[in-house]
Amino acid sequence: MNKLSITRLASLPSTAAEVPAVLDSMNVAFQPIASVNWPAEYPYCPDVAFRMAWCSDGLVLHYRVNEQSVRARYAEDNGNVWTDSCVECFLRNADEDTYYNIECNCIGTLLVGVGSGRHGRQRMSADVLRGVERWASLGSEPFDERCEPTSWEVALVLPRALFDVHPLSLNEGDALCANFYKCGDELAVPHFVSWNPIAVPSPDFHRPEFFGALQLA
Repeated sequence: MNKLSITRLASLPSTAAEVPAVLDSMNVAFQPIASVNWPAEYPYCPDVAFRMAWCSDGLVLHYRVNEQSVRARYAEDNGNVWTDSCVECFLRNADEDTYYNIECNCIGTLLVGVGSGRHGRQRMSADVLRGVERWASLGSEPFDERCEPTSWEVALVLPRALFDVHPLSLNEGDALCANFYKCGDELAVPHFVSWNPIAVPSPDFHRPEFFGALQLA
């Protein structure tokens, strides 16, 4: 199981555009998302990495992607962003069943849900999602698939209020469990890669038993 110590921030950045520079200044390293769990059907592995930091007011995430094609069809939150070029973080408190899925396409469109399994998940309202600062290097306008090598980044500032339905423990020394993903269900070359390996027969990210461990430093 992958384990990662998460750097503490003094406070959340006021905008997501500041996140890359803030994490650079703190020497927060990128972690690869490179587990190809279903190589027979989905062998493609884009070059993807994430980094993360925390404070008592919330979390920040920064993803960096290089892939052979890119798509951003969904511009409204809570759409089917996983079918676009999409990065995801699923996380929960240690020793609890309820987890969040935070999914973001390459133009910063979000889908966030909470529940204890794949079915019956509660999605966050539009008002709650408007409180998430996001920055995307490709801008915010939707576009159809571009079949050409593309590099892109997204950064998110996730306030504590995003987790009000089932509060996350955000205190020094707390443990969280999480997995991080890159997918593109409807791209010319579909792919499903993860940070921590997933040992099931077919693509399924809603498998908290395969989450890795995060320690809030």
